[in-house]
Amino acid sequence: MKLNNNVIHRYNPENITKPVGSYSHVTKISRNAEMFVFSGQIGIDQNDNIPSDFNQQVTNTMSNIVDILASQTLTPDHVIKINIWATEEIDWDHFYAIWNKVFGPTPPSMTVAYINGLGLPELKIELDVWAAG
Repeated sequence: MKLNNNVIHRYNPENITKPVGSYSHVTKISRNAEMFVFSGQIGIDQNDNIPSDFNQQVTNTMSNIVDILASQTLTPDHVIKINIWATEEIDWDHFYAIWNKVFGPTPPSMTVAYINGLGLPELKIELDVWAAG
């Protein structure tokens, strides 16, 4: 499926199994696109607070992703890949409610890893975002 930004194409080939979550198996970037690599986005709020609640960190992180994309005149449609690093089990119902609102019916490619720790001890989730525009 070609997105409205004319740079990103996402699809799930019919010859492989469907994704086990809300993501695209393939994200193709047009030849003329500029690549954007963002530092990992975390669940800090606008007042520099990192909540102890995992789901609130997820909510804040997704909001921070939308904001950092906008700072470069990009939208979530420009995201090509997100790597998710979490220190505890993800509440997928909560995560996908926000993810689907941000990325809609054609979400970017995704990788998830559970790890022992992140850059600060209070962090429970970090999303590594790649975009093209």
